[in-house]
Amino acid sequence: MRVIVVGGSGHIGTYLIPRLVEAGHTVVNVSRGQRDPYQSHAAWKVVKQVIVDKDAEDAAGIFGQRILELQPDIVMDMICFKLSSAQQLVEALRGRVQHFLHCGTIWTHGPSAVVPTVEDQPKHPFGEYGIQKAAIESYLLDQARRTGFPATLLHPGHIVGAGWIPLNPSGNFNAEVFSRLARGEELTLPNLGLETVHHVHADDVAQSFMQAMNNRSAAVGESFHVVSPGAVTLRGYAEAMSAWFGQPSRLKFLGWEEWRKTVSEEDANSTWDHIAHSPNCSIAKAQRMIGYQPRYTSLQAVQESVQWLVASGKVEAGRVPVKA
Repeated sequence: MRVIVVGGSGHIGTYLIPRLVEAGHTVVNVSRGQRDPYQSHAAWKVVKQVIVDKDAEDAAGIFGQRILELQPDIVMDMICFKLSSAQQLVEALRGRVQHFLHCGTIWTHGPSAVVPTVEDQPKHPFGEYGIQKAAIESYLLDQARRTGFPATLLHPGHIVGAGWIPLNPSGNFNAEVFSRLARGEELTLPNLGLETVHHVHADDVAQSFMQAMNNRSAAVGESFHVVSPGAVTLRGYAEAMSAWFGQPSRLKFLGWEEWRKTVSEEDANSTWDHIAHSPNCSIAKAQRMIGYQPRYTSLQAVQESVQWLVASGKVEAGRVPVKA
């Protein structure tokens, strides 16, 4: 197949594009050309690179035509964040593409209600990102079911991998939290630390795209959660990371209004976004219909990332812990 990946140089594409090449597909990566993949791989030598300012071409109404001119059999869109962008691609590709795979997010659900959350639970998204992604999902599924447009949606959780900072036990992206745990220092968590976060390794997300593509008849017209086998509480996450660093767990808890005064505004806003959602999603549908089998638990995925942070000097620890 000729596969066009839109935004393939990021977290997921770092693992997805080598998988596609190794499976024998012809791959075109459409990106702004401003970053290299997080991990080097020989497969990138045979990938055609097309440099595009997607935002500018979306605004000009020509991005859909740009993708069509690349003659795709399959399109995988990693960076669609506005309904108008999805609509433009659908109109350009209708009847001209065999499969369209969209990278969504578990943020389409809004706050968790019944957990683990399944794909067809009523959705109440909040925040611009979640609201737009939920609108895109509704549109694509409607197009698939009413007009036969071959859309599939994959919804990752908090994406983790070597090369970037994972969501930490405080519910934000401050690497100092891991350093505090590594040094055995006290860490203060909001509330009782019982809100949940749900990670997924970027390679497991890449696997889900491959599985959906290889099980097209089951995947078209469907959406799937792609997360680790189980969410973790902030408290459980912090305790596990302390143990991994060989340190005792020294946790303290404060109510939200008190806790937010102890961190920067940026960290407080990030934490609030995560604990207000408290995602905990089921992967049963993806396992059953497309054979998705994540290799990493949440903690294994995070620990691989933190090993990289320690080795690169971004987290202070006396040693690099052994991989879980």
